[in-house]
Amino acid sequence: MYKQIVLAYDGSKSGQKALLDCREIAQWSQASLTLIAVTPLYMDLVGVEGGVYDRGLAEHEKEKYKSILDEGLRQLAESGHTARGEVLIGETVDEITKYARKIDADLIVVGHRHLDSWAARWWRGSVSKSLIENAACNVLVVITR
Repeated sequence: MYKQIVLAYDGSKSGQKALLDCREIAQWSQASLTLIAVTPLYMDLVGVEGGVYDRGLAEHEKEKYKSILDEGLRQLAESGHTARGEVLIGETVDEITKYARKIDADLIVVGHRHLDSWAARWWRGSVSKSLIENAACNVLVVITR
């Protein structure tokens, strides 16, 4: 059964539901649980040619995601489950799959909310769909409406 579980956590409604489901699976299987949040690389545009990494904005976003993770970890601790958390910086799917491989995870859990319009689905894309295609382990997609 599952021994290393990674929860891609963002504090959203679907993330909260995934946290609850993930907690139950981790307790049932006595697995180690890691919450991760991924903040993108922030670039300031410098002309048409490219950009420059904005360290100040990146640090601000990292702190924001750290507080979201801390809240998730607090909820888990209140229910008697120990977990750890880490903020990663980069492209969401790449960072999640890379981290899961690094800790030899058996399961990645991610929340997902169905988008109403085809335009929203097309524009935003789907992290969960990309995870399923790229992960080296099982992926549990927890759906909210």
